Amino acid sequence: MWETSMKGLVSLIRRSSPSSFAYICEKTRETLTDKMDELACFAPGMLALGSSGYGKVEAKKILSLAEELAWTCYNFYQSTQTKLAGENYLFNPGRDMSVGTTWNILRPETVESLFYLWRLTGNVTYQEWGWNIFQAFEKNCRIESGYVGLTDVNLALKDNKMQTFFLAETLKYLYLLFSPPTVIPLDEWVFNTEAHPLRIVNRNDDIAGSERQHKPTVGLQGRKTGRFGGN
Repeated sequence: MWETSMKGLVSLIRRSSPSSFAYICEKTRETLTDKMDELACFAPGMLALGSSGYGKVEAKKILSLAEELAWTCYNFYQSTQTKLAGENYLFNPGRDMSVGTTWNILRPETVESLFYLWRLTGNVTYQEWGWNIFQAFEKNCRIESGYVGLTDVNLALKDNKMQTFFLAETLKYLYLLFSPPTVIPLDEWVFNTEAHPLRIVNRNDDIAGSERQHKPTVGLQGRKTGRFGGN
């Protein structure tokens, strides 16, 4: 199933001109459109994770494609005045990419992929890209009571909403991007689509015993120190 899906995805890959950005075409029935949503920027991380299931040669090809797509997604951000990505991008011959829908609602997909690529390659470039994206959020979206999205990523026009996934996913992946690999290690945990970490348990494992083994050894902390088992 995975290999069939991979072949289908690879068949949708195109490259822009003149800069040769790799992108995933949008397919509606039998029609292909040279358009890619920022939502699709989870794909580099997915490919990077999946590459570990192949032999050395094929794994290298898939990881290379993941890195190419991540570069494209990062440039979604770099191509606007605010350095924040629009909702989708159009690709036209000789013009590389241009923003289509201009809003940004604080989506996590690109930083999710940067997190996976950093964990799997150790390349600090992905941390640098993540830091630049975080700084753009701070500059353009931070308000007194939290963060808001933008209705136009070139004009820096704010909306009045902070999506729940900004806290649950975007900031979580940014935090993990700058955390040691021992924090939620990927050989012990898997993230679902909403960035909730689920422990990997083999069929024959003693689940109850596993839970006892990994029970926190420190007291939980509330807003005030000592609220749960503290002072």
